[in-house]
Amino acid sequence: MVEKKNKIYLTTPIYYVNALPHIGHAYTTLAIDVLSRYYQAQGKEVFFLTGTDEHGAKIFEAARKAGKEPQVFCDEMAELFKKTWQDLNIDFSYFIRTTYKQHQEKVRDFLTVLKEKGYLYKSVYEGNYCVGCEKFITDKDLVEGKCPDHNCFPQKISEENWFFKLKEFLNDIEKLIAEDKILVSPAQAKAEVLGVIKQGLDDISISRKNVSWGIPLPWESTQTIYVWVDALLNYWTALQNLGKTAFWPPDLHLVGRDILKFHCIFWPALLLAYYGRENIEQLPRHIFCHGYFTVNGQKMSKTIGNVISPNDLIQKYGSDATRYLLLTQFPFGNDGDISLSKLAQKYNSDLAKGLGNFAARVITLAKNTQSDIGFFKTSPEYEELQKGICTTKIMINDFLEKLKIDQAIDAIWQLVKIGDKIIDREKPWQNVDISQKEKNKKVIADLLQILKEIALMLQPFMPQTAQKILAQIKMGKAEPLFPRL
Repeated sequence: MVEKKNKIYLTTPIYYVNALPHIGHAYTTLAIDVLSRYYQAQGKEVFFLTGTDEHGAKIFEAARKAGKEPQVFCDEMAELFKKTWQDLNIDFSYFIRTTYKQHQEKVRDFLTVLKEKGYLYKSVYEGNYCVGCEKFITDKDLVEGKCPDHNCFPQKISEENWFFKLKEFLNDIEKLIAEDKILVSPAQAKAEVLGVIKQGLDDISISRKNVSWGIPLPWESTQTIYVWVDALLNYWTALQNLGKTAFWPPDLHLVGRDILKFHCIFWPALLLAYYGRENIEQLPRHIFCHGYFTVNGQKMSKTIGNVISPNDLIQKYGSDATRYLLLTQFPFGNDGDISLSKLAQKYNSDLAKGLGNFAARVITLAKNTQSDIGFFKTSPEYEELQKGICTTKIMINDFLEKLKIDQAIDAIWQLVKIGDKIIDREKPWQNVDISQKEKNKKVIADLLQILKEIALMLQPFMPQTAQKILAQIKMGKAEPLFPRL
């Protein structure tokens, strides 16, 4: 095991720029942002990588349809992704683009090493190529002759390409995954990958002859590097070019199911070929596969017109509310269905009437009674609140270590409910005798403290809201956190 000295390397996939950012992209990137903030709060040094995948036939075609040169098109789309992440308050360490010259140089260097080691060879490929997937697919993958993911007929091609000796590494990778030396989770993702390996895989093409928009092979410029090899290597090239190799290997790759095979099989095989079979410490430690979004029971599709833009949600609900709504729709790692109406209902129930209302009640009560913040051991709520806070902190840490992000957030909301229950039970706003007023001030002081603790716990998930709550407590003035819609 490589000793990384308190360093953590977290990655999202790099996103294709053939279409605008959607909530699936945002979901993945938000999850890594939460984990990054969580680990940083623990004093760890985190490198959080995201970016855009900008080569291949699909990008070239998208640029052509837009009436733009490929590089101009990619420049514009990459900026849209960056702006979306900035609007969601996503604090990445580096945004990589596969059209960066430094990335391309390192990709060429990597493949040159593989060729020198004898892991690349030239051969003729005949078969099906899906432009939508940017990959070769077999006849058994087709449904009524079409790619099931893109509902289109693949191209029948025959061309001489360079191949990588994938089959030489399949036994190694199967053993590493089975023994959790490369941790693949959830369990169904691990089973799926092992099933694919057991079915058998052929060597994979690492170049294309008739795709001009790509990185030329260093030893044969008429061939460009297969887009998936180019894309996978971003995790390696970023650290190499930035002088951040102390963060290697990746601690967590967060991916969707559609790219699971590439990350769990092709990627480790490339690394074993480069570093040597004996150097398994150079491999990614954990590959987590999250679920798919469907919208009103249907897969998101430009054709159907049901693609939800994170920018539309930000405009309606704000950055932090959008973060909350996307991360709490369903258990992290599962598939789940959402709708715009469900998002609106959840915003009002959990945020406007939930956290927002609780914060306003507590801060207003404190102002009206001139109560101070802090726990009073003599107050009747002390034991209840202390236990609730300690338990919640432990639960949040446990859930985040297990990537149960939605459950970590829910644990905080249980604390909000405890606070609401205390307010409703004690009714500290009532005008009563002097002794009761003193008791009320203690109750409100306790509630202020629990609100502060909630704000601190919220920091990885809703950083702006956390700061607003802390500022309102300090100023003693309540302002709406989540206006009702």
